[in-house]
Amino acid sequence: MRLYILTLALAAPLAALAQAQPTPAKAPVVLTPGNMQLQAGGGAENRPDHPPTFPGGEEAMGEFFTQHVQIPVKAKQARVTGDVIVMATVGTDGKLINLKVTKGLTPECNAEALRVVQTLPPWQPATRRGVPVPVLVQVPVPFNNAGVTSFENDRKVPRSAKDAPGLN
Repeated sequence: MRLYILTLALAAPLAALAQAQPTPAKAPVVLTPGNMQLQAGGGAENRPDHPPTFPGGEEAMGEFFTQHVQIPVKAKQARVTGDVIVMATVGTDGKLINLKVTKGLTPECNAEALRVVQTLPPWQPATRRGVPVPVLVQVPVPFNNAGVTSFENDRKVPRSAKDAPGLN
């Protein structure tokens, strides 16, 4: 009986210490074209060999957004800038489905981002062993408000800049 009580007396502080230690959270794995490799033995069943790609690459996607994103009036007035992150699944046919805003700016910008992402052309789907597989992607939709930049016309030039050689 004494041994049992002694064991409990020693185990209780160790259990409390083990619970007090926070477990570090693992960062999510982000699949990028340069970060994907075939795994020995085939790897996980849901991990693609080749990631999904937008036709023409990232540059073409940026051009698509430049042409199609219409910055909402409220966002222009408030000078809202940044990216709305839309999560979607690239299906086996290359179409984006199950769209969801995971990081938004304003309700108007979020709605515009969803509208534009829905109009994206079909992607080249991800493949696993040559077979198309659905893959979750994050699409950043830029709202940079470049059209509302204004310059300070009445700003005074410092005297030191006026007196600098070659600037007169």
